[in-house]
Amino acid sequence: MFDRVAGLDIGKASLTVCVRTPGARRGRHAETRTFKTTLGSLRLMRDWLLEQGVGIAAMESTSTYWKAPFYCLEEVMQVWLLNAAHMKAVPGRKSDVRDAEWIAQLLEHGLLAPSFVPPPPVRRLRMLTRYRVQLLGDRTRESVRLELMLEDVLLTELRGRVVEVCRQAAAFVVTVRSCDWSSGCAAGFVVVGRTPVWVARGDGRGVRAVSAC
Repeated sequence: MFDRVAGLDIGKASLTVCVRTPGARRGRHAETRTFKTTLGSLRLMRDWLLEQGVGIAAMESTSTYWKAPFYCLEEVMQVWLLNAAHMKAVPGRKSDVRDAEWIAQLLEHGLLAPSFVPPPPVRRLRMLTRYRVQLLGDRTRESVRLELMLEDVLLTELRGRVVEVCRQAAAFVVTVRSCDWSSGCAAGFVVVGRTPVWVARGDGRGVRAVSAC
């Protein structure tokens, strides 16, 4: 199905590349090399594959280690990202066959199916939107933690105001100054970020906000 192919077995610190090209007397020639996962080493791997005339390469989706080799090769050749479960379902693999060579053999015979990898503009947009969702979730969780903390220090009636001030100040730092609740009638102020909110308690029903500055 494919004349010149490459199979990549990816690890965290290194990757093994097997190139299979036409050999003498209608046979196939296989050559395997190992490269580090640094940027310079990945560029050497890309140049070697181009010298061999490789037009298509395949690799397993191993954790997030596949991204650097994939991004390095996608601009110069066709790259397939493979599902490991699909490869294991193909019969005939021997235990002494290395993964990179096995991937290359399956690829040249058309026995693999690539997974969908969006183009670079779509990938960047997905990263930004997912990061925004994570930030919104973190803000909500911090607001809940702050409300629970204020309930513990008997600032229940003030918690809505404090949470709002926190959101405006983009900070969740709360300190209580000059307050002595043991006397039953005390006053002080809560500092949220850099915004002090004056509070007082004198009727035993909790804390109320007197003024904010």
